[in-house]
Amino acid sequence: MTRVSRRRLLGTGALTAAGAAVSAAAAPSAAARTAPLGTDVVIVGAGLAGLTAARDLVAAGRSVLVLEARERPGGRVYGLPLGDGTTSEGGAEFIGPTQDRIAALAKDMGVATFATYNEGKNVYYRDGKRSLYATDGVLGAVPPDWGVLDLEVALLKLGDMIKEVPVGEPWKAAKAEEWDAQTFHTWSRSNALSGGARFLMDAFASATLSVRSQEISLLYLLNYAASAGNESTPGTIDRLIGTRGGAQESRFAGGSQEVPVRLAAKLGDIVRYDAPVRSIVTGSGGVTVTADGLTVSAKRVVVAMSPAVAGRIDYSPALPASRAQLMQRYPMGSIAKFVAVYDTPFWRADGLTGQAIADSGAIDATFDNSPPDGSRGILMGFMNQANVRGLDGASADRVRAAGLDSFTRLFGDRAALPKITAFQRWDNETWSGGGPVGVAPPGVLTAFGPALRAPCGPIHWAGTETSGYWTGYMDGAVRSGERVAREVDAAL
Repeated sequence: MTRVSRRRLLGTGALTAAGAAVSAAAAPSAAARTAPLGTDVVIVGAGLAGLTAARDLVAAGRSVLVLEARERPGGRVYGLPLGDGTTSEGGAEFIGPTQDRIAALAKDMGVATFATYNEGKNVYYRDGKRSLYATDGVLGAVPPDWGVLDLEVALLKLGDMIKEVPVGEPWKAAKAEEWDAQTFHTWSRSNALSGGARFLMDAFASATLSVRSQEISLLYLLNYAASAGNESTPGTIDRLIGTRGGAQESRFAGGSQEVPVRLAAKLGDIVRYDAPVRSIVTGSGGVTVTADGLTVSAKRVVVAMSPAVAGRIDYSPALPASRAQLMQRYPMGSIAKFVAVYDTPFWRADGLTGQAIADSGAIDATFDNSPPDGSRGILMGFMNQANVRGLDGASADRVRAAGLDSFTRLFGDRAALPKITAFQRWDNETWSGGGPVGVAPPGVLTAFGPALRAPCGPIHWAGTETSGYWTGYMDGAVRSGERVAREVDAAL
């Protein structure tokens, strides 16, 4: 895709004022970019975690500077330009029950929500056959001949195991070593016998984490589901995968990008863009953070990004081995989001939700991403794990053809003729390296898990991967920012 202006990256309409403020903050003078600066706290990353931490630390009376490598705020929250002056969701977009902290932040920013379209039947495509089923969510109950009874038994077992996981500290579970020694794939093959149930277990891993079930430990999967709650409500798989009553229940009016953009605009010129951090040096007086064209001395630094991307920074002296090796072992999932825009959401007239799962093609899960008034139709498809890796090096035209082939297979010939298509490949995005979240293969959580949050001297860690509740989601990012702000303020 061609490079677009900052304003188009940030969106249009109600976003224009905030976008202008962000643009002004993004352009400090040449002198300001080259002279050494001093502050209480440097925050690396202007995603939801970093911006939330900055908000709370400023409110606590601390001086703060936020350094962001991109030319926009939001991190993995992104308004994908459609080429007609509008955007669609290119990154994180959904919000559901118990996601209290992102809900509170959105309310503070004046960003409303609306219900994800969920009326009608879902599409199930497997072994070359297309079927419809009435349920809630792309991975809900399906007819018995598809393995639903087998699946329900396996999910009940998983549910019981999830209850044994201390949220945010899975390495403390009584069976942590046993569960962390195997992949989710190994467990699912031992506990689900039918092909349909096994397919849906694999689809669960792909749709939620953008990985194959072979790539994650069972313990990681259990903790991920346990995190789908809050301090008063236990996490469950149903809440994780559901639409109505689940994590995909609602969307943000104007796009989820509105939340970080408005927050960044409120923070003003303490947020600097186009400033990738290259090194963090710890000394007796604090830390020295060096970014492109900018050097900052501070008492504390918060690295608010995924472990994998945080590992690209040069730390001196070297980080403790537990943290350094964690960052080597916590890769991102592989994902792209593909959207197609139509005159109308035609699938609704066919009695379809726009939600689908498939075992073949470039896209394995879809949602209706149309605006709340249904004035035009937007289908969104996830290109996950091996599907998107199979398009490595592919031209935009080839990705477009692969996406439309999947939509046509799932929703009929009208899906082949959109007005607009666009896609965002997170695996090819320099400052994310994948998405939606960092994942742990077998053996990582029990050996290195505590290093996710443990400060390394004056260096503190944030990002959705460090959150106890709703790890991997916008809510988890906000929670991590709030937690690290309290941690840093207390240390100061």
